[in-house]
Amino acid sequence: MPDLGYLAAVLATVFAINLALRAVPFAILQPLRKSRFVNTMATWMPVGIVVILAASTFRSVAGDSTRVAYAAFAVALTVGVHLLGGRRTLLSVGAGTLAYVLLVNSF
Repeated sequence: MPDLGYLAAVLATVFAINLALRAVPFAILQPLRKSRFVNTMATWMPVGIVVILAASTFRSVAGDSTRVAYAAFAVALTVGVHLLGGRRTLLSVGAGTLAYVLLVNSF
């Protein structure tokens, strides 16, 4: 059994690191709000994530024409929900993923 002082030191270190990792983003948030880079990333990052998800899906089903059709439908649905649903990424990706999973598992 480790010494009580050793355990206290480990817990204090873990506490300090955890607090710092949680507090630092809030401490630097205000200057980042005005950053052109951060605003550009906020605009393009969701699109990039959706493109990577679609490319990964198409690559994994490349040999099966039925699944490619399902994936194409899911991508079209994702884009449609994204544009019609107020550009909410979680909603559009969730709808497309759910549609793809249901299509693949129901037929």
